[in-house]
Amino acid sequence: MATMQDTSDTSGRLIAADKVEGTTVYNGAGEKLGSVEDIMLDKMSGKACYAVLSFGGFLGMGTKQYPLPWEKLTYDTNMGGFVVNIDKSTLENAPVYTEGEMRESGRAVDTHYNARTPL
Repeated sequence: MATMQDTSDTSGRLIAADKVEGTTVYNGAGEKLGSVEDIMLDKMSGKACYAVLSFGGFLGMGTKQYPLPWEKLTYDTNMGGFVVNIDKSTLENAPVYTEGEMRESGRAVDTHYNARTPL
């Protein structure tokens, strides 16, 4: 029987949040878009609502963080990362995440990606 004690085992359906951070995000063409910086959880339901994607910039400078509705990410075991059906131009024009503004900008993010996040 599986236990919740070993968070280093990522082979099943569950994964610890700290293992998701840093995971590469690709578009449908297999191009790297960025990586997951953080995960925003709904405190009441415990469900993941957004993955905060670090995207753009060069050598860590000018990098922005974009919240992506969790429902838009699909984990691909062959790629070893998440795949989203979002092109770079859609992402570049998306709302940007800044600390403390997620609640206010959540509706704008959902509208941009045509998502329904339970907030």
